[in-house]
Amino acid sequence: MQSLLHYLSYWDAALAVVLVFGGLIFFHELGHFLAFRAFKVGVITFSIGMGPKLCSFRRGKTEYRLSWLPFGGYVSGVGEYSNEVESLGFTQEEAVTSKPAWQRLIIAFAGPFMNLVIAWLIYWGLTLSMGLAIPLPQAGAVVENSAAMKAGILPGDVITAIDGVRVDRWSQVPEIVGASGGRSLTVDVERDGQPLTFEMTPTRSERTNIFGEKETAWLIGVQASGAVRYESKGFLESAALGLRQTWNMIDITLTGLKKLVTGSVAADSVGGPILIAQMLGQQAEAGLAPLLLLTALISVNLGLLNLFPIPVLDGGAILFCIVEIVVRRPVPEKVQDWSMRIGASLLVALMIFATFNDVMRWFK
Repeated sequence: MQSLLHYLSYWDAALAVVLVFGGLIFFHELGHFLAFRAFKVGVITFSIGMGPKLCSFRRGKTEYRLSWLPFGGYVSGVGEYSNEVESLGFTQEEAVTSKPAWQRLIIAFAGPFMNLVIAWLIYWGLTLSMGLAIPLPQAGAVVENSAAMKAGILPGDVITAIDGVRVDRWSQVPEIVGASGGRSLTVDVERDGQPLTFEMTPTRSERTNIFGEKETAWLIGVQASGAVRYESKGFLESAALGLRQTWNMIDITLTGLKKLVTGSVAADSVGGPILIAQMLGQQAEAGLAPLLLLTALISVNLGLLNLFPIPVLDGGAILFCIVEIVVRRPVPEKVQDWSMRIGASLLVALMIFATFNDVMRWFK
């Protein structure tokens, strides 16, 4: 029975991976598709998945296809990859090459933009349905020989005030302690419904931030328990909070990339498809909300990755369009061709490196 449950859990996780990747790719390509339609560009194929065709149907001049490999997809506009136009049943006016650079720029941007919109909608929906998650100021692990342990703080204690300042969320704890400058603090807690007061002096200690960097700060040696409360929010307020959360994820992602480029974060921290699949499997087992939160984060990363000015990515197409707008003539085809080859090589190398990191984590 346990073996059966193990395999069912495995297949549930695998299904979550396919659905999340497939869904995000679908909406990314839908963004391009809608932009094509908006500018009256003919669409030859709209495919979810890559490789051999699994099934398809035709509506008008467009073939809508589901392919065998779920980790990819594409929308093929008329004139985008070949000069065939009339032979496919389209007119020259429907060819993407007949459109001005600013329209082609929007078409390229529409896919990544849709990924950011999907992340916003997920955060909006979760906040509206569940409320805003507020981490509680509850002690989880207490660091050995820390100020909190010496004072008598125990796991499960809820911090209610620090130096007379009322505390109702975890983020206030490191903020107030960090600003103390190392002076002695009065910490009020609630334990099993009973109020208690402790005196403790923060120490200058090392901690790891969200990017894996080591930094020093004034600490009392208490870690968050992870417990949260939910504050109910209205429709418009949830939308605003979802937009703020999306922006926060964009900021964190770009900051992490900057630290990676400058060497502040180790290159072996880069994860690939194996790590993402593992994380999706774990979140699928944890529940729908954690899975959706991770999906939103992946969607933000997918959108930003595609905006990098690397040929073969949407950002490369945007770069070519910007150059064309500035110099008032297209980038020479030979330059585009060679830059595409270089960009593809860089992406393949990055994928191999990230996958290598994933494999090495198994052995660690």
